[in-house]
Amino acid sequence: MKILLNEIMYSKNLTVRQVSILTGVSHSTVSDICNGAMPHMDTLEKLAKGLNVRITDLFESPYK
Repeated sequence: MKILLNEIMYSKNLTVRQVSILTGVSHSTVSDICNGAMPHMDTLEKLAKGLNVRITDLFESPYK
């Protein structure tokens, strides 16, 4: 499963800092996720809410 945060950030023209501010997720955690770390579900929920996307939009999987 791949986390699509980089792609969403690119499409919305957002930086790591801006995502951190919008979502309440720390700058280092956002950066780690962009570099391939697997986030916890509560972090995915914060990201989805702050970025105004569905939680399933945050990952690539054939099992959506």
